[in-house]
Amino acid sequence: MFSKVIGAVKGQAHTVGSLVGAGIVWEIAVRLLNVPEYILPAPSKVFADLYKNVPIVFTASLYTLQPMVLGFLVAVVMGTLLALLVVYSRAFEAIFYPLLVILQIIPKIAIAPLFIIWVGFGLPSKILLVFLLSFFPIVVNSIVAFKSIEPDVYDLAKSYRAGRLKIFWKVELPGALPSLFAGFKVAAALSATAAVVAEFVASDNGLGYLLLNYNGNMNTSMTFAVIIVLSLLGLLLYGIVEMIERFAIPWHVSQRRDDFTVGKSAT
Repeated sequence: MFSKVIGAVKGQAHTVGSLVGAGIVWEIAVRLLNVPEYILPAPSKVFADLYKNVPIVFTASLYTLQPMVLGFLVAVVMGTLLALLVVYSRAFEAIFYPLLVILQIIPKIAIAPLFIIWVGFGLPSKILLVFLLSFFPIVVNSIVAFKSIEPDVYDLAKSYRAGRLKIFWKVELPGALPSLFAGFKVAAALSATAAVVAEFVASDNGLGYLLLNYNGNMNTSMTFAVIIVLSLLGLLLYGIVEMIERFAIPWHVSQRRDDFTVGKSAT
């Protein structure tokens, strides 16, 4: 467990180091090339303006975080359940899967106004849009995960006279978890985008609302500041899912490889 924590901290340290390095290059390039502030502000200007507007941005972040997290959680639950129905029911697969693909092809921004007509301007319409943008990768990865269990593993479990429910909990679910978490992480990354898209359509608060206002007023530095905060929210949700993955499937090759890397670097 300690090695997993070290691996997680080390991975985050590498991420922070990369971001700091990119920010330094950005700052130097803007100053050397004398880029106008309204086109590309320096990071120092972005963070200075963000510091001045922390209360406004913080309040908007809490507002955006609600549909982002709730929509993601609904997508995790519903996406996994729908995938199980597709895997275990050929009739449901024949009916539902084509509709799922068609629904994914339709641009969500095009149907977002319909959600407002159906459920209003409040939180439910935003949760619905986040759900629709997030659940497709979960469903696809879950279907692949549960269909990829080796037949020999089933035969071995049946030879020990394991019941259907026990086979699911002891064989199918553990074998599917790596692919499930892959879908969860993709959905976590998409949830921030979906929340902002929902606020673009209709909202009087949130980071999406601030982006529209700052962009309309040519306040480029605060536009970048809001984008950075939004990215951090998405990164936070992604990191939480990844941390849960480390403790949920410590036996998987990806986690064991991380442990090996940490141990090797420590020696």
